[in-house]
Amino acid sequence: MGNEKNLKRLVIGMAVVAVILAVVLAWIWVDRSGMIKELNVEKEQLTTSMYELREDYGVLTTNNDSLNAELNREREKVEQLIERVQKTEATNRARIREYEKELGTLRSIMRSYIQQIDSLNTLNITLRKDAVLARDEAKQTMRKFQDLQSTTDEYARKVEVGSVLKGRGFIMTAINSSDRDTDRSSRTAKLKTCMNLIENSIAVKGPRRIYIRVKGPDGILMTNSQQQIFTSAGEQMIYSAVREVDYQGSELEVCIFFASNQPYVKGVYNVDIYTEESKLGSTDLLLR
Repeated sequence: MGNEKNLKRLVIGMAVVAVILAVVLAWIWVDRSGMIKELNVEKEQLTTSMYELREDYGVLTTNNDSLNAELNREREKVEQLIERVQKTEATNRARIREYEKELGTLRSIMRSYIQQIDSLNTLNITLRKDAVLARDEAKQTMRKFQDLQSTTDEYARKVEVGSVLKGRGFIMTAINSSDRDTDRSSRTAKLKTCMNLIENSIAVKGPRRIYIRVKGPDGILMTNSQQQIFTSAGEQMIYSAVREVDYQGSELEVCIFFASNQPYVKGVYNVDIYTEESKLGSTDLLLR
């Protein structure tokens, strides 16, 4: 009877121990399952962070070849880290912690690249603005130069026009053999053309040649035995007579004589007066 009681107690004790052991094992299993779940969540979060870092590196662009090469090396490191994380069990906490540290390092490096790129972009923007300003200044300078050139050319043209020698008071008279004026063709020995060269302070000073072209009543140019040629305003012409004067800018009276080899006839005689620059004027004479 006593043995049966002892056996019964032993069985009950073992049963109690088994229940306690089962409870402990269940608690351990639940706790481990929860821990594994947490570790998997941490691994997933780490992987997500790495994907985000990869995307962040992907959008970094620059025109600097050296910096682009460095960015490519860092992108390769991110890819390698993602691959290592995917191959590592979540329960390997020590390795997961190492990967988290590497991730932090890669993030810090990326932030430094972002600052470099921002600095380069800011510099590029500044340079572009400077280039635009420089182009605008160059355009303004060119416009000013062109305006100045136009003004200078206009002044030069006005000076050139203003420096041209001009005359007034053109008169042609007939002179007889006694050097007296006459209006009869039969008494005419030569023709006298007089004018005044107008005062011009900017005209070229010094020896100047005055040419006359005399035409008879028939409209034919009258010359001496030799036809002599001069150039006025780029055009070559034959002249009847010429006189050289010393022009110094003040008004100067000039008279030029022409004696024909042919007898003078009745009618209207015309004379055109020229310098080498331009035509000074014209006048007529009626001989009876």
